[in-house]
Amino acid sequence: MLRSLTDFIAEIAGGGRETSAFAENDYRLAAAALLVHVVTIDGVIGADEMAKLRRLLAARFTLSEGDAEKLLAAAITRDAEAVDLYGFTSVLNRAMDEEGRRRVVEMMFEVAYADGGLTEFEDNLVWRAAELLNVTSRDRVEIRKRVRDAFEG
Repeated sequence: MLRSLTDFIAEIAGGGRETSAFAENDYRLAAAALLVHVVTIDGVIGADEMAKLRRLLAARFTLSEGDAEKLLAAAITRDAEAVDLYGFTSVLNRAMDEEGRRRVVEMMFEVAYADGGLTEFEDNLVWRAAELLNVTSRDRVEIRKRVRDAFEG
């Protein structure tokens, strides 16, 4: 079942399974896998969320459209193979400073709100990831409010 879900996500993302130039310890892959997890956590994979995810990957990591698609495909595979969030957050903790980790939390909320609202599953996932990323509860709540206000405004 997990394989069929990842195949479905890969199909929506615009490609099949392929190997990628993104290494296992690449912080971009770790961040992208967390974002994929946000998109899939509520069981509804919306076109708006996937479009937002693609745009975020390209813009935040300064990637071409093709490289963003490769990163997304690799992230879908990594997320499907993951047993917990620690594998992703530990890479991010080693590679990023505090501001970078806050930006990852912001990206997670942006993807979560892309379909019009934040589900309790998405909010809980971002909370757990933020804790593992050493982003304070105060910062997380402030980021969530800022992103929510941007989507409502």
